[in-house]
Amino acid sequence: MQFAVATSRRTDPPGLVAELCEPIESALEGGGADLALLFASRHLAGSLPEIASGLRQRLGVPSILGATGQGVIGGGEEIERGEAASLIAARLPGVEVRPLRLSMSDWQRVLPEGGGFPRALGPLRDPRLILAMGDPFTTPVDELLAAFHRDLPGVAIVGGLASGAVRPGGTTLLLNDEAYHEGLVGLSLSGELQVDAIVSQGCRPFGPVLEVTEATENLIVSLGNRTPQDVIQELVTEIDERQRELLRNGLFIGRAIDRSKRPLGRGDFLVRGVIGIDRQKGSVAVGDRIDAGEQVQFHLRDAETATEELTMLLSPQALYGAPAGALLFTCNGRGSRLFGRPNGDAGTISRFLAGAPLAGTFCAGEIGPVGGRAFLHGHTASLAVIRPGA
Repeated sequence: MQFAVATSRRTDPPGLVAELCEPIESALEGGGADLALLFASRHLAGSLPEIASGLRQRLGVPSILGATGQGVIGGGEEIERGEAASLIAARLPGVEVRPLRLSMSDWQRVLPEGGGFPRALGPLRDPRLILAMGDPFTTPVDELLAAFHRDLPGVAIVGGLASGAVRPGGTTLLLNDEAYHEGLVGLSLSGELQVDAIVSQGCRPFGPVLEVTEATENLIVSLGNRTPQDVIQELVTEIDERQRELLRNGLFIGRAIDRSKRPLGRGDFLVRGVIGIDRQKGSVAVGDRIDAGEQVQFHLRDAETATEELTMLLSPQALYGAPAGALLFTCNGRGSRLFGRPNGDAGTISRFLAGAPLAGTFCAGEIGPVGGRAFLHGHTASLAVIRPGA
């Protein structure tokens, strides 16, 4: 199993194809790949089919997946501005790669009934990983991931929502030579590979774990039979000045993934933003549906915590040596916006993975598993680390 990565800032398709393919061909000893992923800035959206066709012809790659994004990642570099593209290609002996395309007209076929995903993918041999890129305006991601978990439990799904567009039709998804502006594209990888899926939410908890005692849709009315506003005000008086400063980055709430688990710690919560407080009623609105009986804990986010958590999650990788390759889907709100410097996530990952080929994109929402189940996240880094496996 071999991976290779390249980046280019060229804007003319022939020159860009050549600049991407030359290091790939050298690293893969003459080229020839079973899989490629192409990530491009939105400036290149109109040229993606031409670029993909050139890449497939030159590298002989049967399957290529791609999307536009606000920025791209290649190696330890995050290119957040301007025209750019990154390409990662792989030789995958013993791995079956199968394309997946779901349009808006397919949702009712896949979502309501069991078996929708296996039918959409066709016969699978021991699926290990689904790579998925969706359009943020037309993809019902939460419902889709619930159907995926129902139909293919235990299979890792990693990816994100294409970014860089402010209105429907503005993103571009790529599957082989075809470009799409709605729905979802993906690839399933089955057979002889091992995948570690890592999601760094970049948050630290503060205050106690609390029970939601009353909620409606995404509105928390009561926490431990008190108004959330009263709880938050009390917590703010108890935290130090440093933590109060972090509140400027926003207040977040973690939902316990497994309500029965005790004790709860970092990694046991699905983190969502607090998006509003009703000053008269004392309730809070959060970026997800909340049910009475859930266990929750408030969280803070900052660059130091984001790096600390990603480092902690990557540390076990040192036990296995450098992987064959890795794919990173990170939030538009991370990068230099969060870290105040370039290459915050990519640099950390490259160091821990001993410089293994790494590519990815900045997303309008990231897909990855927490607690054994895939969710749509915000402000996270979702990573797939790939090695040979039986």
